[in-house]
Amino acid sequence: MSAIDEGIVREYFEQNGFLVRQARKYQVSARRKTGEEEIDLVVFNPAWQRGSRKPDFFLFSNELPFVHKAVISVKGWHTGVFSPTLLKSSPEIFSFLQQSVLKEAARLFPADTPDDPGGTLMKILVLPSLPTAEPFRTQSVELLKGKGVDAIISFRAMLLDILDKIEPNQNYSKSDTLQVMRLLKNYDLLKDTQLDLLSERAIAPRRGKA
Repeated sequence: MSAIDEGIVREYFEQNGFLVRQARKYQVSARRKTGEEEIDLVVFNPAWQRGSRKPDFFLFSNELPFVHKAVISVKGWHTGVFSPTLLKSSPEIFSFLQQSVLKEAARLFPADTPDDPGGTLMKILVLPSLPTAEPFRTQSVELLKGKGVDAIISFRAMLLDILDKIEPNQNYSKSDTLQVMRLLKNYDLLKDTQLDLLSERAIAPRRGKA
């Protein structure tokens, strides 16, 4: 995972009111990762309301208020589609779902209270895209859910949401990611994000039919 991939995810959650924590600052390549090293990001929503419904499997910004706390795995494989074949042949996609990883992730959050049991920790996978054709799209969703993934977010949906909130006349000097996107928007190098966002949401199944 590159720093820019993680930066996009961080900006997305922070712009939607979340507190974001990065579990580590280094890359692991020559050995097997420990539980802590399988965690890319953890997010916490201080505005979450007890009694809220569960968010949809396909997460967009309008579903984020229903997310309390989550462990995030970022898979920036931007040239691939997460088809059933890819999911079955790439067990590393699901490494963040191991009990040792989830136990470590839970330790990073405030202690639970009696009316807020530990089961509220969500497992969210950030990915490039799912197949658009059936039955492959449905099969991918079923595989992800069967492995224990609670929700997914596409890079496309995140980028569209961030772009929609960026003001071209603002100087985002504290974020290289936002500043680059602001410049692209300022010089009309991006098309209408609202139309793209509508088309992205149209692909996702209606609530209860994922």
